[in-house]
Amino acid sequence: MATEESKFDQHIQNKNISDELQECYLDYAMSVIVSRALPDVRDGLKPVQRRILWAMWETGLRANVKYRKSAAVVGEVLKSYHPHGDLSVYDAMARMAQDFSLRYPLIDGQGNWGSIDGDNQAAMRYTECKLSKIAEEFLVDIEKETVDWSPNYDGTVYEPKVLPSKLPSLLLNGASGIAVGMATNIPPHNLKEIVDATVHLIENPKATTADLLNFVKGPDFPTGGIIHDKKEIAEAYATGRGSVTCRAVSEIQERKSNQFNIIISEIPYQVNKSELILKIADLHQEKKIEGIKDLRDESGREEKVRIVIELKSDVNPQKILNQLYKHTDLQKNFNYNMTALAGGILPQLLSLKEILEFYIEHRKEVVRRRAEYDLKKAKERAHILEGLAKALDHIDQVIATIKKSKDKEEAHKNLMTKFKLTAIQTTAILEMRLQTLAALEAKKIDEELKEKKRIMEELELLLKSTAKMAKVIKDELVAIKEKYGDERRTKVVASELKEFKEEDLIVEENVVIALSQGGYIKRVGSDTFKSQKRGGKGLIGSDVNEEDFLINFTSANSHDNILFFTDKGRVFQTKVYEIPQGSRTAKGKLIQNFLEIPAEEKISAMVSYTNDSKGLLVMITKEGTIKKTTLEDFSNIRRTGIIAINLAKGDSLKGVKLSSGKDEIIITTTMGQAIRFKESQLKPLGRSAAGVRAIKLKKGDTISGFDIIALDGKEKETNAKLLVVMETGFAKQTPIKEYKVQSRGGSGIKTAKITAKTGNIVSSQIIRGEEELIAISARGQVIRTELSSIRVAGRATSGVKIMKLNEKDRIAGIAAL
Repeated sequence: MATEESKFDQHIQNKNISDELQECYLDYAMSVIVSRALPDVRDGLKPVQRRILWAMWETGLRANVKYRKSAAVVGEVLKSYHPHGDLSVYDAMARMAQDFSLRYPLIDGQGNWGSIDGDNQAAMRYTECKLSKIAEEFLVDIEKETVDWSPNYDGTVYEPKVLPSKLPSLLLNGASGIAVGMATNIPPHNLKEIVDATVHLIENPKATTADLLNFVKGPDFPTGGIIHDKKEIAEAYATGRGSVTCRAVSEIQERKSNQFNIIISEIPYQVNKSELILKIADLHQEKKIEGIKDLRDESGREEKVRIVIELKSDVNPQKILNQLYKHTDLQKNFNYNMTALAGGILPQLLSLKEILEFYIEHRKEVVRRRAEYDLKKAKERAHILEGLAKALDHIDQVIATIKKSKDKEEAHKNLMTKFKLTAIQTTAILEMRLQTLAALEAKKIDEELKEKKRIMEELELLLKSTAKMAKVIKDELVAIKEKYGDERRTKVVASELKEFKEEDLIVEENVVIALSQGGYIKRVGSDTFKSQKRGGKGLIGSDVNEEDFLINFTSANSHDNILFFTDKGRVFQTKVYEIPQGSRTAKGKLIQNFLEIPAEEKISAMVSYTNDSKGLLVMITKEGTIKKTTLEDFSNIRRTGIIAINLAKGDSLKGVKLSSGKDEIIITTTMGQAIRFKESQLKPLGRSAAGVRAIKLKKGDTISGFDIIALDGKEKETNAKLLVVMETGFAKQTPIKEYKVQSRGGSGIKTAKITAKTGNIVSSQIIRGEEELIAISARGQVIRTELSSIRVAGRATSGVKIMKLNEKDRIAGIAAL
């Protein structure tokens, strides 16, 4: 006799552990995919959602009845269909009740079901629910054997494998879920658009996804928003994968003169409003976004989302909004992954057309099975009615036969034999009430029989005709569209939304860049300096110390590129907005903090230009050597800089200007000489070239400045003036026509009367339409004055005092605005 141990040994099988683990893991993965995470393409529901809806339908919790405690529904689902945690069921219920999660909520909830701020729903003992009206369309006709059923987890009851679903729910409410090795993320859509696309595909089975996109404009999120780029939308629907950018709906409102508010009224789908507001506050606190004065959440019942961002005075509201789009979820991508279970078993990545095709096939099956069920029921009823009609025609004989029978069974047998009736018909006759003998009741039976025959005929024709079946599906869809259809909430914009560039986040403004001898640089708004009368002392413009002084000063736009040329002939490049911003009195930051400029080299010139600028760079050295090189030669500058000009021993780069190549050049020296010649006398040279002589200098004289006389390509006299500024604060304007055009390389002519009172010329600049002048001293004094207040005088004059300087201070630079 075999022992218990030997019996057990007979059932042991030797298996490779890796094979066993692989098999078990695959079984687990498929269970998660099919039974938990992925929706069915036919009804768009995951198993837990389907079980919740069926349980509510089965217990009579329809849209027209009173609400019932959520705990009762959760208990019913757990008891009969879903043997998992109650929280998983209740969380799924809550999402189906949230109008900010589902475009068309399937549960009509009463109580706290969560909020767009991320608040959780109240406990299930507090909330109440019932099916929404649109959810009933998922379950209509389920009792007509339209879908397959399977035993529940313990085999006590049956549950539907899929719902009949009159609507393509997978697209209407979308779906998201993470399975094992795969995931799904399908956006919600507008009912009207999906119905129109489905009807079009039924009528035109060969229609492409591109054809369907004439009806489906894109996602329609319950929270609204704006989506961009129809090209990306088309690609996502054609392949099942893609990314669509969704932006919040915002409005810039002016609250006072030059003071603005940004109003956010709609936010992207699945964005937590409270977390969004906290993120904006954090960005302001960390000074990543500057210019926000106040931040308020004014959302309420009438306006579900209203975020008010109050801005400071004189900030560009569009730039602040761009920064918010860049750094917060006010702009967010929705990544398509349209994976669903096809046939309830196999997960597939589906296009828009494929999803609708699976849905249409499902509805054809439902309509066919419903018609077969109705036909079967109609035939059964007609069969009974035919027996009743025959009995009424021979009622006296029927009654006599029954009276003569000794019991019910004998009466049943006698009626079947005598009148050639079936068992079903005979049972119906025996159960017939006496009121049926009335003439009107007999007429009703006759009319009902005719109606059943008509219905049977129609159903038989329907089952034979695919065209009729398609018409039924279309008619039902159109009826639902008219009943539940609403307008699109999410606006679709055709334009492509490009990635923000850094300058999109920077306020575009005119700025002044100041550089000291010690290499400290800063950027300040040009409106920082208030206009003053000529001859004033000016304002403190930079907190330089006694050992340092300002040497270079220029104006630019914050979005410009800027080139830094060193006295050794090297060039470095950055963006103007990358230069550290400082206050009027700030010392600035050492330029080596963001440019790898050797400590022994000093910045001698700064040139700003826009991204689309074209032209040439004209360079002049302290000893009077000049050359020009195309701007394109400086398009790719290494962080460590490149050579801009090859200098002679003892010489240094003095200045650089941008020209068109068809202009004129005017040069001034510290001792008061000037020369004007045509730019055409200079041939473009490579970066490493040394250049040619521009002016013959006297002993001890050096170049003080030079500028470009822009002729716009026309050989004609210009109305420009040459502004000359001297060390002690004297300045004058001289009409450019007083400077004759000479040949390059001459000694030039006198441009100013230089005396001990005026000091040497420190700077010169062509004035052509500029209105104001900013002058800065070596010790950091700044004055901003109107150019009209500076006298226009001849070449051999000293000019007028524009700035009263402290002892031992001198003018360092100028910039005309």
